[in-house]
Amino acid sequence: MTVRPLLLLDVDGPLNPYAAHLPRLHGYATHRLHPSNWLSRQTPGSRAHRRGLRVHLNPGHGARLTALPFELAWATTWMHEANEMIAPAIGLPPTLPVIEWPELFARDPDGLYWKTRPLLEWAAGRPFAWVDDMITDRDTTHIAEHHDAPSLLLRIHPRHGLRASDFTTLTRWAKSL
Repeated sequence: MTVRPLLLLDVDGPLNPYAAHLPRLHGYATHRLHPSNWLSRQTPGSRAHRRGLRVHLNPGHGARLTALPFELAWATTWMHEANEMIAPAIGLPPTLPVIEWPELFARDPDGLYWKTRPLLEWAAGRPFAWVDDMITDRDTTHIAEHHDAPSLLLRIHPRHGLRASDFTTLTRWAKSL
């Protein structure tokens, strides 16, 4: 039996192009959401706290992601709230596995992105593609040196989000395994 590679999905950047120049986001819908991690950094009762975080999501991304030859999982600070708030808005099932970070935004002693080490541990030697807007060359080198299975680290620009060319890259990589 062949095990499909993992596709580890970040929300902010790849699915929510938070740095986009509005109103140029064709195909995206704007949502006001209240993720607990974001709310904890807002002043209770403030306008931002009441209105919620503005999130731009493409309702077509869910179908495109589920059509890929991967097993999907969340690799985001949204954690389980990605299943509650993001998945329904883009058409993904609300039951995707979630990487539960031991500490959000932890400082790494070697300057790696704080998600890198826990993500590698969670992948447990399986092939994976990771889409995120914060991946660095240092993370790519670390994973190449410490992960024996194939991996693809795909940095997504937070102004653009996932694009057609990214879906092509993911498909080609998965089929090359």
